[in-house]
Amino acid sequence: MSAVAENTVVSEQSPVQQEQQQPQQQQQVNLLEMPVTNENEALNVMVNFLHLAQRRGAFAIAESSKIYDELIDSKSYRKSNSDLGKFIDGLNHSDLKEINDAKNDSVNSLGISFETYKEKNLYLDRTWPLDFIPRIIEKAEWDYVSKGLVQRTNALNLFIEDCYNAQSFFKEGLMDPNLILNSPAFKKECLGMKLKFSSWAHICGSDLIRNDDGKFYVLEDNLRVPSGVSYMIENRMVMKKILPDLFNTYGVLPVDEYPSELYKMLSSLVDNVKNPEIVLLTPGVYNSAYFEHSYLARQVGIELVQGSDLEIGTNGFVYKKTIYGPKKIDVIYRRINEEFLDPIAWNKESLIGVPGLIDSWKKNKVTIVNAPGSGIADDKAVYAYVPKMIEFFLNEKPILNNVKTYLCSIKKDRDYVIDNIDKLVVKPVSESGGYGIVIGKNASKSEINKLKNKILKNPRNFVAQPLLNLSTSPTYVSGKIEPRHLDLRPFILSGKRNYVTVGGLTRVALKKGSYIVNSSQGGGSKDTWVVNNVK
Repeated sequence: MSAVAENTVVSEQSPVQQEQQQPQQQQQVNLLEMPVTNENEALNVMVNFLHLAQRRGAFAIAESSKIYDELIDSKSYRKSNSDLGKFIDGLNHSDLKEINDAKNDSVNSLGISFETYKEKNLYLDRTWPLDFIPRIIEKAEWDYVSKGLVQRTNALNLFIEDCYNAQSFFKEGLMDPNLILNSPAFKKECLGMKLKFSSWAHICGSDLIRNDDGKFYVLEDNLRVPSGVSYMIENRMVMKKILPDLFNTYGVLPVDEYPSELYKMLSSLVDNVKNPEIVLLTPGVYNSAYFEHSYLARQVGIELVQGSDLEIGTNGFVYKKTIYGPKKIDVIYRRINEEFLDPIAWNKESLIGVPGLIDSWKKNKVTIVNAPGSGIADDKAVYAYVPKMIEFFLNEKPILNNVKTYLCSIKKDRDYVIDNIDKLVVKPVSESGGYGIVIGKNASKSEINKLKNKILKNPRNFVAQPLLNLSTSPTYVSGKIEPRHLDLRPFILSGKRNYVTVGGLTRVALKKGSYIVNSSQGGGSKDTWVVNNVK
């Protein structure tokens, strides 16, 4: 082999360290003393030698500027990731491919998929993109994050109820009331409604990112129909199957208790009913999240229904049509956008809702989860006020930080955004799934000019945030391991008590350099391991 014969090899990094840092100058290492019998053995000797030399400080690892890597710091594996790093170090390219193939087989056998919409009502059914390298978080850190998520969700629920009742948050001058009252998400039909436990967003999916300082920040709160929890559970099933030894090395806390916790929460919303009748309302098989709808209904032990399966009785209660006659429904877990819930109350053209449903709900004859009207707190402009909500409603300091947010409806903020748009991420306030987001530094002059005009024409519809250095994690892409940006969506249940998933759905931007993690935009996912026994 020429490298051995010349007594020189080029410094290589292990698979998990590839492209984690900027390349160093080539290092010369004498390997004459190491016996080899073939070329493959020589390669293994070189790689192992370099790993050892690297760990002992023979040459430095260049630290990627201002990006926190979940696996590795400037010199070694992070404490919680040591076993994971050593495991991957021991794999060659053939091993990596074998594990990835096993993962794909498992995903396909379980039928884990999702749909993305294309033009003219066409849709594409995609296999769920799971990366087999887990993301690891220590339990002590997660306990802290969980407290912050419960605090945040409690404040948001109290804010929603306040908006439809006393409106004290407005009266104290903490927010311009027009931000809510003129929003299409504000439903006048909800005025005067007070719900059990003051829970409106019974299920919340908050998106977290880890910034370059290593701390978690809340990027946004999803309180209408948050999705993704089924993929969190299915990811775990796949990982336990394909990497059982590594999984058992860590004390990974379980995630499969979510369905039972969801059932407990839904049941707690009904008074004086021992076994309440609960259904999950889906738009149907062509919805992008239909896999999740059917999965959750099956796991929770409730019926999956469409709007055509339900009707309002003469007594105002909601009934499910059956061959044995109508069956009274106590709780509807809706996975339909609220605008389509009731063609009488809201969207007259809705074919997937139930005529008269909102009136039934207002008369407390059925419980709807998440409650109609909760979308007012799902607005990206409202997000900026959550720290104030926590202080006002709970008399507490926020545990988790917000990301600095500029509201284009405010002239001072709008002027700053227009002047610094190349340094910011601009988001429409009501879009989801990553649609409509513009990253200023990646946009052309033409795109920026169009965006500025849109902002000036309808400033209320836009917010902007600094481009954060989302943390990275090693990800298997196109036959090799490279760092990719990621976020985390845990799920918070609010009923008689609060519950936070152990970890959540880690989403990954599979495209190199991209910050867009949404599956609908080509993103992938990882299993999130909250671990107990870090040595």
